[in-house]
Amino acid sequence: MIEDAAGAIDSETGITVHWLSVALDVPLAGLFDYRADRAVPIGARVIVPFGHRKLIGVVVDTPETPAFDAAQIKAIDQILDDLPPLPSDWIRLAGFAAQYYQRPLGEVMLPALPAGLRKVTAYQGKRSAGGPVQRLDKRKAPALPLIAADQTPVLNAQQADAVQVINALDGHKTLLLHGVTGSGKTEVYLHAAQAVLARGQQVLFMVPEINLTPQLEQSLRARLAALAGANALAVLHSGLAEGERLRAWLSVQRGQAQVLLGTRLSIFTPMPKLGLIIVDEEHDASYKQQDGLRYSARDLAVWRAHDRQVPVILGSATPSLESWYHAERGHYLKLSLAHRARAVELPVVRLVDTRRLVLQQGFSPQLIDAIQERLDQGQQALIFLNRRGYAPVLNCASCGWVSQCPRCSAYTVLHRGSGRRHRLQCHHCGYQVQAPHACPDCGDQDLRPMGRGTQRVEEHLAELFPQARIARIDADSTRLKGSAAALFAKVHAGEYDLLVGTQMVAKGHDFVNLGLVGVLNADAMLFAQDFRAPERLFSQLMQVAGRAGRHVKGGEVIIQTDYPDQPVYQSLVRHDYAGFAQYSLAERESIGLPPCAFQALLTAEARELKLALDFLAQARVWLQEQIGDGGAALTLYDPVPLRVVRVANIERAQLLVESLHRPTLQVFLAQWSAALPELAAKARVRYQLEVDPLEI
Repeated sequence: MIEDAAGAIDSETGITVHWLSVALDVPLAGLFDYRADRAVPIGARVIVPFGHRKLIGVVVDTPETPAFDAAQIKAIDQILDDLPPLPSDWIRLAGFAAQYYQRPLGEVMLPALPAGLRKVTAYQGKRSAGGPVQRLDKRKAPALPLIAADQTPVLNAQQADAVQVINALDGHKTLLLHGVTGSGKTEVYLHAAQAVLARGQQVLFMVPEINLTPQLEQSLRARLAALAGANALAVLHSGLAEGERLRAWLSVQRGQAQVLLGTRLSIFTPMPKLGLIIVDEEHDASYKQQDGLRYSARDLAVWRAHDRQVPVILGSATPSLESWYHAERGHYLKLSLAHRARAVELPVVRLVDTRRLVLQQGFSPQLIDAIQERLDQGQQALIFLNRRGYAPVLNCASCGWVSQCPRCSAYTVLHRGSGRRHRLQCHHCGYQVQAPHACPDCGDQDLRPMGRGTQRVEEHLAELFPQARIARIDADSTRLKGSAAALFAKVHAGEYDLLVGTQMVAKGHDFVNLGLVGVLNADAMLFAQDFRAPERLFSQLMQVAGRAGRHVKGGEVIIQTDYPDQPVYQSLVRHDYAGFAQYSLAERESIGLPPCAFQALLTAEARELKLALDFLAQARVWLQEQIGDGGAALTLYDPVPLRVVRVANIERAQLLVESLHRPTLQVFLAQWSAALPELAAKARVRYQLEVDPLEI
């Protein structure tokens, strides 16, 4: 090879060779070297040979010389030019995510793209020669109707102050918008977004779950259409078909859509004119990916905003303790909305001490009377129970048999169907079987459901209030595409009197006629092993409580509990998030838990638990040897089985690593992650290294 300014010249053929470093979606660290006969820009997608396969990769570097023997380096098959090269800020974001979460760059980049842009089959054959992109360009996108904008609500003093602060920002700032439920955080978002759109910039508006997008989408189209046009809003979430997702992605990447409304995956969408990022319900665990690249979309939003030098708004009535910690120390700018936007008070929270009460299918007399009172007033009532199905377990009263999943160390949940077509289902592995009519062990037919889920509560409410129209809102009743949006639309239209729901109903919904929220079985989370359980419980209950009395006076929340003196419940009665956060952070700081420390979790899976535990023990020894005299820098806990140790016949165990300093943890994790593949191969286990785990 002879080097010149344009590239390397092959001495045998005289052809100029350009070296490429390509990221591929394979579980191997590092980049892969290829050659091309012409210059290829960084960010371009290419089809390359990889073993016996063809893969699409992203060019991330064009080195002067390859890292390996030039004679062994293969040529690329094709440069994909139906899309401009991915922008440099997108590559920086992917690079940061790969480095921080300890994953190969290709495992970050390629899954972040719509399927049509990363599948070789989309570019094979005559019909596909130009890719999805060009085929989509030939289709005429359906024109979306303009929605008449409602009269813009007048901002109260606190809302106006918050908007003024946001609009006055020049460059990057992370803002924590802490507003009580019903305080009008969305209006603050909309006014801030309108100012950004008026400057010709784009807005990324993130929500935690799919079922929150329809109501918000309509509001955004109505309010922003005048500034940006009817087709200026794109929506991205996992429920979209591949073509729908690609069309939305392209409209944003090309700058045609000025507003992107999306769930966590939207954080990786290229936005050439990005001017503002909004993360609504920033505390929500749904922003954390739980498989593959286990990233926090909220945390990446903060990093991306800093990288692009634009503001990011984190909004919540119950901020994560991490965000509150940063705000209290001045790292984030805190903006407060302490009152509801409408002239209605926050709901009254009542604790019903159930220790000496006789409950009727889980309902106290106080809750039953309160429901009847709301029905008499023509208002809706919501019963919140974060457990779907009919009952958590089926039990034989004669011999003690319980419905155990044959593949998991967990019970199967009873789900009732029409007639006697009931089924037992494992919510961990998906195993299903028809519910038996008699005990499989002793043959006794006295099988009894133990505990209660949303189906059983719905059934009992129908017996108590036969005239009431009841809707159950959970993952089972909304599993079909579009069913959640249709069900919520009927609720908002007043077609139901009583609602029974899981956490799906707790977030972001503005129920006009809801006067009462009743909470069942909240105590189950009080004594969970996870140190974050009290925070989750407080957030969940405050969020669902906030659905009551948003438009009607005298909203009420009834929480049934055996432990009314618990700090979580006492703070809820006072609507005192700040007090709860102060108490919780002091507790965390005293024992060195996040956000006052930083963690990583190594999880191992094997056919036998001993294999998983042995691998973790070896990994612990390896890391301990690297730490050496700096042992105080990291805390290595002992390997332990997971609480649900077996899922789908796979045994699972974990090893927790902790440090008081994030950079120190990252240094050791980088060394560790490089050694783990070899250790895992020898031990015959699969593993997952998760940074900043939410569940331990």
